[in-house]
Amino acid sequence: MCIFLLIASALIYSYFTTPITLEQKDIYGEYVIDRTRFPSYQADWQFNHFRFEITNQDSIYFCVTEGNKILQTYKGTIAFPPAYKKPSLVINIDEPRHHLIEDYPTLYREVRNFYYVFNLPKFGNVFFTKGAWETIDN
Repeated sequence: MCIFLLIASALIYSYFTTPITLEQKDIYGEYVIDRTRFPSYQADWQFNHFRFEITNQDSIYFCVTEGNKILQTYKGTIAFPPAYKKPSLVINIDEPRHHLIEDYPTLYREVRNFYYVFNLPKFGNVFFTKGAWETIDN
C-alpha cells in the first residue's frame, strides 16, 4: 500500500511540476506582450503597441499598433532548427525591420503554458505569450 501511495504521489507531483511539452504546431498563433511578468504602465504600453502572429505556413507578421489599429506590419519567415528538442524559433524578417524583433527569441516552458523572451539592447527582456489582443483599461 505504501509503494502504491508513493508512486501515485510521484505521478501527481510530476503532473503538476513538469513543463509543457511543445511541438511545432503549438507555436502557431497570435502573440501579445505578457503583462503578468512585470505589470506596469510600460507593459500596458507595449501590449497596446506590439504583437505578432506565426502562421502554419511558417510566416511571421510583426505588427506595430496603436490599440486595435495596425500601423505597420513587418513580414518574414520562421524556422525550427532540427537540432533542438523543444521547438526553438529562428525569425527572418524582411528589411527594414523593427528594433523590437529578435532573430533568436528564447522559449520558456512552464507547467501549463509557454512564452518567448526577446532580449533587446534598448528594452531589456520583452515577454510575449500566446493569446489574442484585447482592449485593456490603462
